[in-house]
Amino acid sequence: MTDLIRALARADWDAADAVVAGIRQHGLPGGLRVIEAAFAIAVHRHLGADATPSDVAAFVSSARAQYQQGDTPPALEIEGVIRAAVGEPELIENMAPDEVLGVEIFVLGQILLESDLTPAELDEFVAEAEQLAADYSS
Repeated sequence: MTDLIRALARADWDAADAVVAGIRQHGLPGGLRVIEAAFAIAVHRHLGADATPSDVAAFVSSARAQYQQGDTPPALEIEGVIRAAVGEPELIENMAPDEVLGVEIFVLGQILLESDLTPAELDEFVAEAEQLAADYSS
């Protein structure tokens, strides 16, 4: 999963698509925790744990406008997944896991691109996500 995070940070869409295709074909439930952790860390850093629905909507509008790789997930789905990460988990209760994953990957990619991390910062981010995922799995 770290390959996916690194591909998103580099805007290497072909590599990211290849990883996602592998996930969809083979499934990687343990590895998905790393993506979930990276998503949660990125959202909390970028928007803050106390992000309001208006803050989230503004971010989603901007992210969707800047995305140039094709269709984006629906705005309300993106908002729901982000708001679930900052304290409203009930907003994703009726979403399929693959829909949630797709939104998490989209948002994570947008935040990583905006963050423009150095290689060392990206290594630290990946290590933090791996540690959070490992802590959650224990």
